Amino acid sequence: MQTAIQFLNENDAAAFEPAPAYDGPMVDRFGRAINYLRISLTDACNLRCVYCMPEHMTFRPRDELLHGHEILAIVRASAELGTTKIRLTGGEPTIRPGIVEMVRSIASVPGINQVAMTTNGLLLAELAEPLAQAGLRGLNVSIDTLDPVKFKRITRWGDLGRVWDGITAAEAAGMHPLKINAVVTRGFNDEEAVALARLSIDRPWHVRFIELMPFGSVAEFQQEMVVSSAETRALIEAELGPLHRVAGDNSDPARPYRLAGARGQIGFISSVTEPFCAGCNRYRLTADGKLRLCLLRDKEVDLLTPLRNGCTVDDLKDIIRTAVWNKPWGHGLPDGIVPQQREMSQIGG
Repeated sequence: MQTAIQFLNENDAAAFEPAPAYDGPMVDRFGRAINYLRISLTDACNLRCVYCMPEHMTFRPRDELLHGHEILAIVRASAELGTTKIRLTGGEPTIRPGIVEMVRSIASVPGINQVAMTTNGLLLAELAEPLAQAGLRGLNVSIDTLDPVKFKRITRWGDLGRVWDGITAAEAAGMHPLKINAVVTRGFNDEEAVALARLSIDRPWHVRFIELMPFGSVAEFQQEMVVSSAETRALIEAELGPLHRVAGDNSDPARPYRLAGARGQIGFISSVTEPFCAGCNRYRLTADGKLRLCLLRDKEVDLLTPLRNGCTVDDLKDIIRTAVWNKPWGHGLPDGIVPQQREMSQIGG
């Protein structure tokens, strides 16, 4: 049986071409090896960050989201196609029921060498040790400010103390290096960059500053609040001294630097002002079962419907391989093309 690719928008079909026959791991039309799958386990979250979603957000019904066995089927098919790294995201992945067993199951799939997670950290104090024992090896924690009052204002519902306890628990569980993600937003936390950068001096952490990316219903607000990585870097250097470039993985979106004598690193993810599309090795699975081939492009391919219609493993692999072959080179922000059909929380970053 040959399962036809199903698109979020029917107009997308005309822009897709069949993947040629080739052996080995997946590549796209531009020759990039695609081996990193980011999976959104849920679109729901226990925070309401101002740059991410409206405070009164409506989430999808549970039956419209991928079930655990469906996620595992996609992971197995992707691993057979050469995917080696999985990152679990949300919404907030730790609020998904059975998250520890989900990590254990994914980590046991042949070919998957690393399972990582991006989290807001609120539940880490209780979950860090079980997650580490289940096979979680990489952890990114989102902290946009070290000021508890600002943290509450940015996240609307957050408690910085709980997040800090979670980070401490993750370190004790052996998750190294820890990565701290900070989305820099003008007027909210742009002056916090220096305090966050200082975390890398005495700790072996990777502190990463992320340019705000425009999305969905809050895109207009987001575009007005973008702070370039160059601006953030200049602010840090003015206070803490020169940043020295260090060697890094070309597929990692964070350009790594280090302050003199620091134990950790500082990275800049410049999606808006300095795109890193040439080294992109990732594709994304949304919580409702769509393959999203670029974070900042709305084009998606449906996997949920074929799965629930009984497609075979080979059918699933054909859909994934063809979708990845058609991965776009990069986003369209310079041309004014802003993704509108999802909020960031529905994709997982």
